[in-house]
Amino acid sequence: MPAPELIAAALFLLVAVLYSSVGHAGASGYIAAMTLLGFAPEQMRPTALALNLLVGAIGLYRFWRGGHVRWRNILPFVLASAPAAYFAAKVKLPADTYSTLLGLVLVVAAIGVFRSASRAEAEDAGAQGRRVPWAAGLIAGGAIGTLSGLTGTGGAIFLTPLLLFAHWMPTREASGTSVAFVWINSLTALIGLLQSQQTLPTMLPLWLGAVAIGALIGTQLGLRWLPVRALRHSLGVVLLIAAGKLLFG
Repeated sequence: MPAPELIAAALFLLVAVLYSSVGHAGASGYIAAMTLLGFAPEQMRPTALALNLLVGAIGLYRFWRGGHVRWRNILPFVLASAPAAYFAAKVKLPADTYSTLLGLVLVVAAIGVFRSASRAEAEDAGAQGRRVPWAAGLIAGGAIGTLSGLTGTGGAIFLTPLLLFAHWMPTREASGTSVAFVWINSLTALIGLLQSQQTLPTMLPLWLGAVAIGALIGTQLGLRWLPVRALRHSLGVVLLIAAGKLLFG
């Protein structure tokens, strides 16, 4: 078995652990790893989205079982994001038309998340039981779904900071909302890509096994082992990785 494929499996496992702990599925991390290993550009988006589907499914099930998924708060985002992700995945744009701007946005978001970590417990207590406004959720969902389709990510890197900064829900519920959102977006974006004649790589089963192990470990960290302050620090790291991929990938 070629070394790059084995190295990719190890990197994907580590990415899945880190991202799934905060309710993400890891697409931006998988793309960054594939870029470092010199994978063909046409392989990256479908591979990342396929891995996202499995990690997102595991995360969704476990966060739902943990009581951190409220479908009423997810619905406004999903209704707008799913069609937006589907159609945006069919669009091919030069990377520099959006990468720099989005990368800078994520850097700012990461700084905000790190700064809010010390207040995480108090902010979570104040956000318990809140409902996402329908109009704001639909607008945000459409915008994030478009970015998800264009960049080949599930969109959670944009959604989770928004949920926390708007004080719409506590940290673990934001993770549960994001993982539901990312799974649905990844599914629709992958369907859009495959209808555009893009194919999945032959090594995908190995990589799916690696990320499944990573997702089981990561969700256990997010649900049981890490305090919310540490979860926000982990989220900040995830956002910086995604920003680095967009700015320098």
